[in-house]
Amino acid sequence: MLQQQYLRALSSFEGIVLSQIDVKNKLGDRLNYSIRAGLIILSVIAFSILILLLTLSSQITRISHVVGAMNTHFSAISLRMDEITKDLGSMEIQVAQLGPMAGITASMRDEIAAISASTGDIENSMLSIGQQMAGTRTNVEGIAVTMNAMNGEVQAMSAEMHRMAKPARTLNRMFPFP
Repeated sequence: MLQQQYLRALSSFEGIVLSQIDVKNKLGDRLNYSIRAGLIILSVIAFSILILLLTLSSQITRISHVVGAMNTHFSAISLRMDEITKDLGSMEIQVAQLGPMAGITASMRDEIAAISASTGDIENSMLSIGQQMAGTRTNVEGIAVTMNAMNGEVQAMSAEMHRMAKPARTLNRMFPFP
């Protein structure tokens, strides 16, 4: 009887050990599947990050080129604004000479009135010309002031664009792509 109990206990123990081995094998298989799934997910994430980095680096190169082109265009605009400012300065000098001409026009009006009464139409025309010249002079002076202000703004924009392009140029130097 003792031997039977011993054999029963031994067979129960063997069953328990075998079931534990089976449970451990199943857990090991699950762990292997989990590790493989984790590695696949990590691979997909790494590939996605690689694609994002490649896309970003190609866009930075394009942005750098566009900002460089804009900087070139703003430099050209600044140079043209300088030319316009010089031309307006020349016009301002010429318009300033219109002031003494208004006095001469008034003198001519008096002389023509003394020569003949029939030149009344000419007198009215000269008055109108004097007023229009004064108005033109005022308008051109206003244009010159406005263009000077615009030139300063455009130069400030050019400097700002150059400053804004600096991070893109730095990134381009760090991640060069052909």
